[in-house]
Parts: sequence; C-alpha cells; structure tokens
Amino acid sequence: MNTTATPTRPPQDARTETASQHDLQAVEQLKSSCAKIKAEHGKIIVGQEQVVDQVLISILTRSHALLVGVPGLAKTLLVSSLSQTLHLSFKRIQFTPDLMPSDITGTEVIYQDPSTNERQFRFLKGPIFANMILADEINRTPPKTQAAMLEAMQERKITVGGNDYPLPDPFFVLATQNPIEQEGTYPLPEAQLDRFMFMIAVDYPSADEERQIMKMATGVALDKPQAVLTEQEILGLQQVVRRMPVAEHVYAYAEKLVRVTRPKSDEALDICKKFLTWGAGPRAGLNLIMAAKARAMLNGQFYVSCDDVAAVALPVFRHRIIPNFAAQSESVTSDDITRKILGAVPKDEKIR
Repeated sequence: MNTTATPTRPPQDARTETASQHDLQAVEQLKSSCAKIKAEHGKIIVGQEQVVDQVLISILTRSHALLVGVPGLAKTLLVSSLSQTLHLSFKRIQFTPDLMPSDITGTEVIYQDPSTNERQFRFLKGPIFANMILADEINRTPPKTQAAMLEAMQERKITVGGNDYPLPDPFFVLATQNPIEQEGTYPLPEAQLDRFMFMIAVDYPSADEERQIMKMATGVALDKPQAVLTEQEILGLQQVVRRMPVAEHVYAYAEKLVRVTRPKSDEALDICKKFLTWGAGPRAGLNLIMAAKARAMLNGQFYVSCDDVAAVALPVFRHRIIPNFAAQSESVTSDDITRKILGAVPKDEKIR
C-alpha cells in the first residue's frame, strides 16, 4: 500500500526563530542604512545629527514631529533633503493666515466631458497627498486650517463630498514653528501638540559647523543626496519596530517617568508639584516606548534599555508637561524639569 507523505509545518519555535533572524537582519540593515543616510544628508546639511536621528525615529514609528527653532537653521532644507535620501514624495505647505483647509486637502471641481458634454464632480488632490509633508510655520494659520491638517495626520485620510480619500503610506508630517515673532500667530493648543510624538529643538550650530556652513553654502553647487531606503523598506522596518521586545523593567521605568510628572498625584516629584500645572498623559508613555524601540534599532540593537527611554524623554516631554507661573518667573523650562526627573528616577528600581 502506497502512502503519500504530507508536508508538515515547521515547529512554532522554528518559525519564531526564522522570524527573529529576519528581524535581526532588518536591524543590521537599518544600522548600515542610517550611516548612509547621514552621509548623504551631510552633503547638504552640516551637523544636526541628533535632529536627524529624532526625525528618523518619528518616521520609523509612523509618527509626526514638530521642529522648533529660530529662522535660518535649515529646518526646511533638512526635511526636503531627508525625503530625497528616503526616496519619498515630498510637498511643502507654507502656512499663512489666508490658507484654507481646501488648499491643503484638495477640492471638488466640475468637469465637463468634451465628447458627451456631461458634467460631473472630480476631486483634485491637494498637496497633503505625499509621503512626507513639511508644514512650514504651522502656527501662522487659523485654527480651522490647523484642525484640517491635524485631522488628516490622525486619521490618515480626508473626507470631501462624503467620500474618503486615503493618504499614501508611509505618511509623515514634519511641522515647523518659529519661537520668535509671535504677533499674528495662532499657537497650537496643548491637545493638538499632543498629536506630535516629538517636539524637536533645532539649535544653533557650533563654531566649527558654522564655518563649514559658510564654505559649503558660498562655494560650488552642492551634490544631490542619493536615495538609501525605498517606501517598501520603510514600511517593513516600521513593522520590525512594532515586533521589538521590551522587558518589564523598561515598561516600569517609562511608566514611572510619566506618572511622576503629574503634580496632583501622590507619586509626583517635589519639583513637579512646584513647577508644573499639568503632567504628561498616557500618550507620553506610548511614545516613550515606541521611540525607545526605534532608537535601539538605529543603534543596531534588538533590545530596548532604560537608557533608550531616557534618551528620548526630552523631545517626548517637551510639549506635554506644562510649566506654571512659578517656573516661568524663575526661567525654568520643561527641559530643565525633565532633566531633574531623569536624575531622580532610578533606572534599576525593582518592579512592584
């Protein structure tokens, strides 16, 4: 009697090991790709490596970021050149007081068929239909237009005429704000700021970097950055970030950092009770863990440490903890308070 052997599925452990090997290879690929991205980016931008890392973390976690810095620090150029190294479609939207929501999302127009003379509505897509959006000076447009932009960021689709139009994937918004010249602006309320994973501070260059900028910008034409990662590779890396394991003590550390910021709770630190009106909400904890995962991947490690969480705490907390009048009167910033929190919360505390 002849019998036909039926194929057997590999054991669960073997499948898990194969998946882990694939993820480890993806981490190694990202580490080498990150070095290439910085090299290509360096053709255009001098310094700002920490800013580039934080933008890449936002991209790997399917999040959005807010860049804050004075004029002339190449925020716009940084984002546009980064989109070239990632081989993504890029659109810049300059926010102005007269900008309307339809100027961002698109609008319906009447189209007449030349052969039949039949008229129908057609949707013309706005500039938001791109992989990477630079929302330049987002605080210079009225709340109605800001709300349309932030709704698209959250839902990853827009609705016009009762029809839903999905935005491309991957999709990232990098908004900029100017910390000076606040006359005639519409500051984003805290609830809308919370939609951004990071508030990235873009600072002045060092003396050596500034001299190098002068030489580069006043010399021959700069080389164009070459693409390093494709859309599909970015989407795959986003899934690897999701699968990265996190130990319980790292979750406990992130939880502790968030909970001690709430001034009315029993767990709050004294400095938070003294200088904060409001502490960080649950979304801060989610962003701490996700950003720590992406940072670990950028460093070529397939585990998340408490150091990774601490390293991303400043841009996560910067717009989520609200200093009170006492802090403002003593020139104490949210960054100052976050650094005190990081110094006060131990990384090796036993899990309760």
